[in-house]
Amino acid sequence: MIAKAVYIRDISPGQTIQDYFLLAEARTGTSRNGPYWSLMLQDATGQMEAKIWSPLSLAHPGLSAGQLVQVRAQAANYRDKCQLTIDQLTEVDVAEADLAEFLPPSPVDPEALLAQVEELCRRELTHKPWRGLMKKILADPEVRGRLLPATGAKAVHHAYAGGLLEHTLAVARTCLALADLYPHLDRQILLVAALLHDLGKAWELTSGLSHEYTDEGRLLGHIQLGLTRIEPFLAKAKDLDEGLALHLRHLIISHHGEYEFGAPKRPKTPEAFILHFADNIDAKMNTMAGAYAELEGTDQGWTPFQRYLDRYLYRAPHTPEAPATGFGLLGGKDAKDAADKKPAAKPQDIDERFLLLPLGSD
Repeated sequence: MIAKAVYIRDISPGQTIQDYFLLAEARTGTSRNGPYWSLMLQDATGQMEAKIWSPLSLAHPGLSAGQLVQVRAQAANYRDKCQLTIDQLTEVDVAEADLAEFLPPSPVDPEALLAQVEELCRRELTHKPWRGLMKKILADPEVRGRLLPATGAKAVHHAYAGGLLEHTLAVARTCLALADLYPHLDRQILLVAALLHDLGKAWELTSGLSHEYTDEGRLLGHIQLGLTRIEPFLAKAKDLDEGLALHLRHLIISHHGEYEFGAPKRPKTPEAFILHFADNIDAKMNTMAGAYAELEGTDQGWTPFQRYLDRYLYRAPHTPEAPATGFGLLGGKDAKDAADKKPAAKPQDIDERFLLLPLGSD
């Protein structure tokens, strides 16, 4: 078993390092001096870009994502990020490694996340056909086997084992919170669609050392794959109204929002808009959390340029929490007294401009 000593989170410009890493990405390019490799090295603590310049690049023609390698490299600052220049590389047998050293850990155990999804269905789904549909889908051995290790994306957000379940649960909870704010929404179908909207990603990407696209992932994409997987369950749900089943299909097929973002159809119901925005919110928040995590332990206020967000991010100071003393302007007892004196809202007090209403057709 190989012994790993240097972790990506601890590498800083000026260091010379020698250790083992996973190739998360491997792409070739050509410069004035000849062909080169552009690599993304990974271990359990993060990822870092690395380059192999010519002529050393010619000695390694077959590098690919998912390989384990031992490298000797120099760390330097490049465009506000630490980058490695490799001067020695040796390919390593995966069987010699403890894979936990090279894969980012899930913040929460995937089994616990799946249990939370099932509990959410039991608590929220009162319509018997919806409850029965979700129970059968989540109990299916193939679905469970695919869901537990699945990542939320290849690289952008929730890109770790259990990431798909984490994202799914967050989107579902966001949808339910918005349904509380807009009570005319169909809360039941929103929950079902949120739990199924990215199901196809469990077949779109591989699990294990590398998260690569499968053949069907490249040819069809996760939206079509997800619909294909749930269709047999919908066909057997004889007690489910066909209109509801059609609406569910629309929610799933339109959740990317716009054609340029890969949506075969744009949202055409209030629930479809809610699902699209909830999905987008959670993906962006997870991406930003990863960017801010790189600043931990530093006094930097700005992140490096975030390619997927097309901008730098600022780490703004947080408003301090006021102590609950029971005194002060609307603090403690004053706040409670003010709340007690405030008259209850009447239905006619609601400003209808803020209700989410169906929009026009395309």
